[in-house]
Amino acid sequence: MKPTTVIFDMDGLLIDSEPLWEEAGKETLAQFGVSLTDEQYHFSTGLRTKEWVDWWFTWFNIDKQHSLAAELTIVQKAIEKIAERGVAMPGAKQAFTFFQEKGFKIGLATSSPLALVKVVAEKLQINDYLQAIASAEELPYGKPHPQVYLDCARALEVSPLECICFEDSFNGMIAVKAARMKCIVIPAQHQQHQTRWDAADIKLPSLLHLDEQVLDAL
Repeated sequence: MKPTTVIFDMDGLLIDSEPLWEEAGKETLAQFGVSLTDEQYHFSTGLRTKEWVDWWFTWFNIDKQHSLAAELTIVQKAIEKIAERGVAMPGAKQAFTFFQEKGFKIGLATSSPLALVKVVAEKLQINDYLQAIASAEELPYGKPHPQVYLDCARALEVSPLECICFEDSFNGMIAVKAARMKCIVIPAQHQQHQTRWDAADIKLPSLLHLDEQVLDAL
């Protein structure tokens, strides 16, 4: 089926927010006397904050009566840090223009709360491009479950088979493929060599490499 729709992930793809989420998460875990390695953190990217907290509280055997407070702290810290220091990823704005000029419907599907989506959309000036926004914040399951992508397609009134999705995380890539959508993955530079990204339809170094040839290859 010919693609008519593009759906973007947000954190780490459109805005360089992952280091700021990492800061927020590590700072919060430090309050409980534990620390994450960079490798551990990157293993858990793409999860919702609730699941991220549950995963590491279980790993480090932290009392889960503190889970909700930790989740709220991380989200608040991340929003503040991204509002102050978040910058657009290379090619982000151009990607929206590229698809708008082709008449594609455009959506956003993220694990992040809508409060952060609002901050990022205003910061990147992409509100006028977005025809649908889906957040996994309140869903029963987040990525790698495909529901947030299916919800976005439904809001855009298109079949999942018409959708091209852009992701930067492994959990997000799995969610896209589970939704039966085409996936273009843009891993972090230090992860580009990993063979796990072969599950995507296309892997790019950055959004700057998006062009007609990429679309034709799908």
